[in-house]
Amino acid sequence: MRSKLFVPGARPELFDKALASAADALSFDLEDSVPEAGKQAARAAIASFLARADVLASNKLLIVRTNATDSPHFAADLAAMAVPGLWLLNIPKVESAAQVREVAAALEQAEAANGVTRPIGLLLNIETPRGLRLAAELAGAHPRVAGLQLGLGDLFAPNGIARTPANVHAVLFAVKMAATEAGVFACDGAWPDVADAEGFQTEAGLAQALGFIGKSCIHPRQVALANTVFSVAVAEVDEARRIVAAAQAANEEGRGAFLFEGRMIDMPYLRRAQALLAGASQH
Repeated sequence: MRSKLFVPGARPELFDKALASAADALSFDLEDSVPEAGKQAARAAIASFLARADVLASNKLLIVRTNATDSPHFAADLAAMAVPGLWLLNIPKVESAAQVREVAAALEQAEAANGVTRPIGLLLNIETPRGLRLAAELAGAHPRVAGLQLGLGDLFAPNGIARTPANVHAVLFAVKMAATEAGVFACDGAWPDVADAEGFQTEAGLAQALGFIGKSCIHPRQVALANTVFSVAVAEVDEARRIVAAAQAANEEGRGAFLFEGRMIDMPYLRRAQALLAGASQH
């Protein structure tokens, strides 16, 4: 999921354009981009789109961002969006493990009511100070949690924190360590200035260097930037193949750690090479 394109739920005329884009994932939004009076219509539009045969047959990872769990819209969001074909529900402003477990239980009931047989995962937004402090606990709160997503706008702006590379790096590192502890992925949030490609690439580069799988995009023009930053270079893939092959030979000789082109390779480096190959095969 190198690129995750946000699609406003109140703009169904954009749905097919998003499907035709190069984004790896589409995240249909029911929260900030939809006015209060338009929530029900947005749910209906998204549900209708997700039910289409061509959408179900696409190679897109389909995600819906709900309204916050304490909002009057969350129950209706869950009931309408727990449908076959949806991979992830993106839950905003998560702050407690109990909250995650409550969402998981409610989602299971909604799936049963709607005939969903493949369990839908949870993508939790880390966008409050408390959520950041408890990120590892949130990530490990339930087996349905697939990943953590960083929301820097909500985390920084209300608290007077400048969006400098140093501040961004500090939060990215914390979220990645929390995700790694729980064995889930970490996805970077959105860059707000659509015209600032350099800013997008700089922030995406920080996330990529820390092992994030991709970045959220608020406009189709950002998709190509994200795909480029988070794509594994051909040289890296070739080296990973050689490392995996060398590890197999070393294992057959009864060796764990081994020298590879002058470098010592042990299990952490082997796992990294295996992960690179797995990611490359997916793309």
